[in-house]
Amino acid sequence: MTTPLYWHTEGQGYDLILIHGWGMNSAVWKNLLPGLTEHFRVHCVDLPGYGYSQPTDDLSLEQMARTLLKDLPQSAIWVGWSLGGLVATQAALMAPERVTGLVTVSSSPRFAAEHGWRGIKPEVLEAFTKQLAEDFSATVERFMALQAMGSPTARQDIKWLKEAVLSHPSPQPEVLQAGLNILADADLRPRLREISMPWLRMYGRLDGLVPVKVAQELDILVPRSQRQIFANASHAPFISDPQHFTQELLAFCGQCLPS
Repeated sequence: MTTPLYWHTEGQGYDLILIHGWGMNSAVWKNLLPGLTEHFRVHCVDLPGYGYSQPTDDLSLEQMARTLLKDLPQSAIWVGWSLGGLVATQAALMAPERVTGLVTVSSSPRFAAEHGWRGIKPEVLEAFTKQLAEDFSATVERFMALQAMGSPTARQDIKWLKEAVLSHPSPQPEVLQAGLNILADADLRPRLREISMPWLRMYGRLDGLVPVKVAQELDILVPRSQRQIFANASHAPFISDPQHFTQELLAFCGQCLPS
């Protein structure tokens, strides 16, 4: 049974929000919870139309952020992976007083490659759109394989992602298509200098979807932000290297707590 917005909450302390990526759901964070809930009250959210959350009439990036802001704690650290990183960044732009710290994981303000900007080639996104219309289950599986490609633990990573996806209801094809449209069209680069809260950008060195070159570009665009690169991880560093990921995340979050 779905709810307007589903989230799973564990732990005590300051609020920490975890937002999954395209085609996934909140279960992807499960292996991090033991290390985080000792320090924070952690909210793992299903984005609108994913998992147990009902889709909204408007599946735009802005509406996704608005839906989360409406239901989630008034003040929190926001962590977003991939598409979830775009949602978290949009929330930080819309309501900076609500986001005391921003963490983007394997994410980019502009996912599609263009004019020298590194990212996903438009033809790859177009192929996913075409495949989605034909067989959305197979399309999500292909995307999971793409996310883990290059990681030394790729087979294990894909298995974990599959288990997470299957543990919640599958998103509808129109929700997945709306997500692909966001990945193809969204461009938050012109507004990044508006972000004033502490911001940590985390990347996998072996990521084929968000190349490490993006991290270098953003060092210039947002010099006040921090970055962390995981040497042996691809698109899901919190799955490939959970211990190191948790350690870096907790160290940053400690800087964001209200005094």
